[in-house]
Amino acid sequence: MSPFISDPVVNTLVARRSFLFQSGLLLSGAAVALLAGKDALAAKKGGVAVTSDASILNSALGAEFEAIAAYQVGAESGLLQKPVLDLAVTFQGHHKQHADTLAKTIRKLGGTPVEPKAAYHFPVETLKSQADVLRFAATLEKGAVSAYLGAVPLFGNRDLSTAAASILGDEAMHWAVLRNALGEVPVPSAFMS
Repeated sequence: MSPFISDPVVNTLVARRSFLFQSGLLLSGAAVALLAGKDALAAKKGGVAVTSDASILNSALGAEFEAIAAYQVGAESGLLQKPVLDLAVTFQGHHKQHADTLAKTIRKLGGTPVEPKAAYHFPVETLKSQADVLRFAATLEKGAVSAYLGAVPLFGNRDLSTAAASILGDEAMHWAVLRNALGEVPVPSAFMS
C-alpha cells in the first residue's frame, strides 16, 4: 500500500532548484541530502547516512512552491503566446498537485509541511521574450529532474522512492516539452545525470 493520501509524489529540491539556477551545477544525491537541511541526515547506520523521509519531502515541497511561483511569473510576464501560456498554466497545475500530495504525505509521516516563501528572487530582469521564459522554466525543470533523481535512493521508505520516480518522470516530460518549444532536441541524451 502506498503511503500517499491520493497520488504518488515526492523529493528533494527547494534549496536545490535555487542553487542549480544560480550556479548551473548538477549535484550528487549526497549533496541533495545536505541541501535538504541539517536535519536531513537523521542517523548513521553501518557507515551509511540515513535521511529523514519527511525532511526530503519538505525540501521537495519547498521546491514545488518555488516552481508554482516561477510559472506564475512566466504567466504574468505578458511574454507568452496563448498556446505557450496554456502549457505553462498546465505545468503549474502539475506542480500544485505535487505540492498538495507532498504536504499530505508529510503530515501522514508526522511532519509539518513547509509553507511557501513570502517572495522568490527570480531573474525577471532577464526575461525579455517568450524564449527567455521558456529557457528559465526549462532550467528549473532540469534541476527538478536531477534533484528527484538524487533523492530516489535516499528514502528509507521504498514506496516514497517509487513516488519520487513518478514525479521525476513528470518533471522530465516538462523539460522535454519546454526544450521542444525552444526548438531544441527534446531528449538530448540517452541518460539523465
